[in-house]
Amino acid sequence: MAYPSGAAALNGFEKLQPDLAILDIRMPQMDGIELLRRLRQKSEMPVILLTGRLDETDELIGLRIGADDFIRKPFSQRVLIERVRTVLRRVHEAATADDRRAGDNLIQHGELRMNQERHTCTWKGKNVVLTVTEFRLLGVLASRPVSLRAATR
Repeated sequence: MAYPSGAAALNGFEKLQPDLAILDIRMPQMDGIELLRRLRQKSEMPVILLTGRLDETDELIGLRIGADDFIRKPFSQRVLIERVRTVLRRVHEAATADDRRAGDNLIQHGELRMNQERHTCTWKGKNVVLTVTEFRLLGVLASRPVSLRAATR
């Protein structure tokens, strides 16, 4: 999904929760660096930054505030696709390793996965942002699932 501005992207990310975001440094209303700052307050979604500038300052700032990769324009589509694959593979491998380390702190029920130690939740492989109260409530419900048949007796 493409968004016309940084503000629109931030709103869209909250609704759609994509697996990865590709942000241009130069965007109207809110630049890519500010969008990344705000995104990092709410999400650990992988982010690749794009820029047409030759100065390395944007790259350094972007990486320091949490960008997962950085690509300078112009670039080939094949390079972009491979970098997306690499970032997603790295994120998937890290999540799998976290789950193995979590042990007793991991709650799984169907497509729901909750890591109580890291306070993370995924549904069908996508991150779900929850308040502390929502996370605790969902954790209780997921760790003690009740079948519909048992609930109606």
